[in-house]
This record gives sequence, C-alpha cells and structure tokens, in this order.
Amino acid sequence: MSAKQLGLVGCHECRLLSRQRRPESGQEAYCPRCGATLHLRKPNSIKRTWALLIAAFIFYIPANVLPITITTSLGSTQSDTIMSGVIYFLLHGSPEIALVIFTASIFIPICKLVVMAYLLVSVQLKSSWRPHDRTQLYRIVEGIGRWSMVDIYVVTILVALVKLGVFADIEAGPAALYFASVVVISMFAAQSFDPRLIWDAMEENHE
Repeated sequence: MSAKQLGLVGCHECRLLSRQRRPESGQEAYCPRCGATLHLRKPNSIKRTWALLIAAFIFYIPANVLPITITTSLGSTQSDTIMSGVIYFLLHGSPEIALVIFTASIFIPICKLVVMAYLLVSVQLKSSWRPHDRTQLYRIVEGIGRWSMVDIYVVTILVALVKLGVFADIEAGPAALYFASVVVISMFAAQSFDPRLIWDAMEENHE
C-alpha cells in the first residue's frame, strides 16, 4: 500500500506526512506544521519540467557556440568558446584542467538534460522498467547539476583578477550568460519534476 492509497500526503517543505483532508470547495489544504500548501503530486510537474527543459536545450546552443571569454593582450583580441578553452589546455600540457572544464561545462549539462528528457518520456509512456534505477538517475542529476557552475566561477575569477589595461584584459563573453541560464534553468527543471510519478506508473500498470 502506498501513502497515496491510504489517503496520506507529504509536505514538500517540511516533509511531514499528514492525512489528506478534504477542504471546503475552492480552498486548498495546508500542512498543519509549516502551513505550506499540500499536494499529492507537484502541480503540472510534467508540463513545467518540459517547458524548462526545452528552454535549457535552446540556451545550450549559444552557450557553446558563442565566446565565453574575450581576452585582450597588447592590442590583440582573442575570443574563446568553452570547447576552444578545453583544446587550449590540452595543447599546452594541462589535461587535468581540460578534463575538469569539459566534464563540468559540456558533459554534465548535456547529460543532465538528456536524462531529464528520458525520465519525462518514461513517465508519460507509463513505463514500469527499472523504477529504482530511474529514481537513482534523478537523484544523481539533481545532486550534480550545480557543479556545472565551475566554468562560470573560473570566468568570474579571471575577469576580476586580470585587469591590466592595454597590456592584458579579460572580459566575460555572451556565452557566459547563456551558460549560467542553462545551469539555473536545468536546476529548476530537476526541482519541478516529481519522481513519485515514476512509481505511480508502476501502480497503475500493476492494477
């Protein structure tokens, strides 16, 4: 028996498990401990997650195509994308830094978006395939998403430190804004997704 079948609902804020009350017409139920609005499942979870995910996919393209840093040194200007920065560190004997940037700024963001899209499709198709593994996937995606901000931190530090006028100067490129948007939007997408929908499909198929 699930909590939903027993008429129990968990608070999204304080996690208190309460017996579901039937509020008067037009009114919402509230958590008796923290006062948050109670829902059996996050309202419009699939629609909101899809909307945020599509926006993140759109922003991911200019984040990797446009320059993320613009470097001026002795009058010459050079623009670098995330990938060109990875190649630069590889060619100049810093494979560890290249690996960190590639993993945090390219691999993790696209993997997070693909995994979230897969979870949404599996829920909409009411798939009962390996719900434990899909739940673990969601937890991993939700946990590691914030580490994609490493590239933005590096750019911020470089912009703050390298201010030598005509001799050397580093500015954040337009890709920095798009990349930060991808990270933030994908984090909101992960939070708007309700993993309990994975198990709802299991119960419906079982019935």
